[in-house]
Amino acid sequence: MSRHVDTAPTAVDTPIPPPVDALIVVDVQSAFVTGDGAVPAAARLVDRTTDLLARARREGALVVHLQNDGPPGAEDEPHTPGWELHHPVEPGPRELVIRKPHDDGFEETRLGGVLTDAGVRAVAVCGVMSEMCVQATARTALARGYRVVVPHDAHATQDVPAAPGISEVVPAATVSRVAAYALGSDAEVTVRASEVTFTAPAAR
Repeated sequence: MSRHVDTAPTAVDTPIPPPVDALIVVDVQSAFVTGDGAVPAAARLVDRTTDLLARARREGALVVHLQNDGPPGAEDEPHTPGWELHHPVEPGPRELVIRKPHDDGFEETRLGGVLTDAGVRAVAVCGVMSEMCVQATARTALARGYRVVVPHDAHATQDVPAAPGISEVVPAATVSRVAAYALGSDAEVTVRASEVTFTAPAAR
């Protein structure tokens, strides 16, 4: 399996990538970015996703907020405070919310149809959790032929707890990096959120 080059981009040696025509914001819900259950990088994540949303809207890109429906008793159980989206949604033809029952935002949802109907060709994927819903959604987007950008500073997760006899605590930043690296060379995973540019989907 081929791999992308594992180096951070710089303004000197890495060109700005072509624009994407859709932004998929994965599970940026109150339970994951506020309070005791927030991911360690919550402040950075909210800052980056706020900026991505503002620029995607300004350029007319399609914006999709994925909202996870957790099981009963979970912190993201539907219609509980933790389930609510953190970012306000601007309803309209270019912005919508899609609830999902699985890690993969395409599985048993209308996400695939929405992207197809809008004429989307390239997506930026951000949000939580890096190794779960972000990676699963990005992987399916790749399998469906989309160009996929996963900005390294716009997805986050929790630490992996220590497992006696197996490993010490794995820091969240390491988990996020490995999750992105595991997507392979077909995904653009080293770009910073600030370097993602947007455009409106081409008319079909």
